[in-house]
Amino acid sequence: MFESLKNQADKILWQTRLSDVSPVQASVIRTSRIFYGVIRDLSGGLPSLRAMSLVYTTLISLVPLLAVSFSVLKGFGVHNQLEPALINLLEPLGEKGLQLSEKIITFVDQVKVGVLGSIGLLVLVFSVLSLVKKIESAFNYTWRITVTRSISQRFSNYLSVIMIGPLLLFTAAGLTASFNSSTVINSILSIEPFGTIILMIGSAVPFVLTVASFTLMYILIPNTRVKFKSALFGAFITTVLWKISGTVFATFIVDSTNYTAIYSGFAILIIFMLWIYINWLIVLSGASFSYYHQYPDRISNQSQIIRLSCRLREKLGLTVMQLIASSFHHNEKPWSIKKLATKTKISEQALRLVITALVNNDLLTTSGDENQYYIPCQSLENISLLMVLNAVRSAEETPNLRAEDVETVELVNETINTVNTAIDEAVSNKTLRDLI
Repeated sequence: MFESLKNQADKILWQTRLSDVSPVQASVIRTSRIFYGVIRDLSGGLPSLRAMSLVYTTLISLVPLLAVSFSVLKGFGVHNQLEPALINLLEPLGEKGLQLSEKIITFVDQVKVGVLGSIGLLVLVFSVLSLVKKIESAFNYTWRITVTRSISQRFSNYLSVIMIGPLLLFTAAGLTASFNSSTVINSILSIEPFGTIILMIGSAVPFVLTVASFTLMYILIPNTRVKFKSALFGAFITTVLWKISGTVFATFIVDSTNYTAIYSGFAILIIFMLWIYINWLIVLSGASFSYYHQYPDRISNQSQIIRLSCRLREKLGLTVMQLIASSFHHNEKPWSIKKLATKTKISEQALRLVITALVNNDLLTTSGDENQYYIPCQSLENISLLMVLNAVRSAEETPNLRAEDVETVELVNETINTVNTAIDEAVSNKTLRDLI
């Protein structure tokens, strides 16, 4: 029964042509595919591991981050909102959240940025930047990116996130706290229809500001161009999950007496760490939502391949060289790894293995402002198909681990030499130009 339902769901999800259904149905299927990709990533466990590592980094960098945020908020004249905003953010922790926020604010008040000196200020900024760098690493992994930013790019992007992101988050939380405690607002709430309108605005504005802060994070942190629509999609889902998780956490975790009974005085720390972990897991899931929204072709299981067989490497190597050589020969736009992954329906990680081998053997080189495009490194007549095959067949070999280093009997070596000779004779007179 279950297997039948699963097969039927797979058929609807993957075999339905979106052009053959209504726009509403197409939107539902497209969204379902995105959720499928995110859930598959979560079940793999790596997002959870990265969320755990971010918990540790957050605990180390929390006070420096709040100290820098306090300085930024003070420049905008809203630094007095830090405490109510922090209390609002830790509201799912119940009374423990109130105690914890008071202790954190005490630590922040004791950090006098003006008297730290040059070295102290550098340590403070370094702690904050290391947190954002760890976040970028997690986001880059979600976006399948291995190329890191330059130091200047990191500094400018990180500062934008550090200054604007907390400002939006604390403003959203501060508005919620002020809205709930204002006597003027409470008096207006008793007058209809103004009461209903004020309640709607009071709920909508913090939500919109939170979505804006996550959108900014999803655009600026990954080392790639993220479309605004995709970042907004991920930010919206993240904010919804954030709100829901707060309610669920407060209901089922904080009110539980098990943690206090087991951990005693450490219960507040354990609950706080668990809350941070859940939040980071939601944020990383939102990055996955943005990624799959921008690249829906990466959702299929086929695109998740990260290892290649020998036959697949050879065919993929020849295909990649043929595509790049054809565009180069006809003076067309060069290929990037993203376009090649879309064309071949192979993941960027697996494709990079083949391309790296071709680059290392001087068959391809990079071009463009960020070295994102690939072009032939030699004239097409000088690149033989045998050179391509040898390059991809030797991918991942190192000077310390080569085929020649494997001890075997003479008959095995003779068999391998016979196979290699047959390949040489089959493609010895063919060049890359013959493929185009």
